[in-house]
Amino acid sequence: MIAQHPVSPRDAARLLEVDPGGSDTLRDRTVGDLPKILRPGDVMVFNDTRVIPARLSGRRGEVAVEVTLLRALPDGAWRGFARPARRLKPGDRIEFSADLSAHVHDKDEGGEVTLAFSLDAAELGEALHRHGAMPLPPYIRRDAPDRQDFTDYQTVYAAHDGAVAAPTAGLHFTDSLLSALDERGVGRATVTLHVGAGTFLPIKAEALDDHVMHAETASLDRTAADLINAARQAGGRVIAVGSTALRLLETTADEDGIVHPFDGETDLFIKPGYRFKAVDLFLTNFHLPRSTLFVLVSAFAGTERMKVAYEHAKRAGYRFYSYGDCCLLHPA
Repeated sequence: MIAQHPVSPRDAARLLEVDPGGSDTLRDRTVGDLPKILRPGDVMVFNDTRVIPARLSGRRGEVAVEVTLLRALPDGAWRGFARPARRLKPGDRIEFSADLSAHVHDKDEGGEVTLAFSLDAAELGEALHRHGAMPLPPYIRRDAPDRQDFTDYQTVYAAHDGAVAAPTAGLHFTDSLLSALDERGVGRATVTLHVGAGTFLPIKAEALDDHVMHAETASLDRTAADLINAARQAGGRVIAVGSTALRLLETTADEDGIVHPFDGETDLFIKPGYRFKAVDLFLTNFHLPRSTLFVLVSAFAGTERMKVAYEHAKRAGYRFYSYGDCCLLHPA
């Protein structure tokens, strides 16, 4: 049931509306129905991060090495996951191409390394687009990402380089769907959260309180905050497109639900019992078991209701995970 490729057009993906009201609590729709589902005055919040081609193949001497970049460090170095990390040691030089190489500063027992590249940030970005591959999640099975993945694994509104995983709920939107939402009177705000590879990590702790959430760099500017707050004040609903947009909104919101500008890191882990302050509806894909993402949707819409919704989705043949279908959740 794991989607290996997205549907075309993107907004033909299926959408399961999960609503607590009445007898018709699960509604089978498509993403293209959103202009009919949403109301004038609502505002959708999109994460405009752009996925970088963060997967690199190179050599350390005779040893083939694959590196997936994870996050940039303040000094310009990068943390990355290397295979085979056991064959690397501090001081080693990895040659990715004639114009791209890096030195290993250090490594940990989990296979993460710190790499210092031979290029500055702008030059490195250009080199990654020449030599890197899209960092598809491990459940999308490819010998290597193909050229179509450069388009498919990127939202149509991506604007700011930095993610090593796509904000997948946004992959369903097309320019024509965005225009239809505009015509419907649905507002659009953009925020930025650079999705990290930690989004794929399963919860290994037996108790949720023992799980350490990964931190991600995020920003929300005054223009977006004012648009979101004005819509809510006028009676509109705030629809978070994806878990990253939702976590950033909840990070910045005060107890009255007012969203404030933000520029920093967030490691907010939302678990059942959390009181949502800023988000009224939540558009998200179908997620992995034992993941922080399924914990999040359970916190928003109710654990038992989400288990029922997922069983319905499986019986109805919905497609799961990054390239799959999605659901629109009303709060419990």
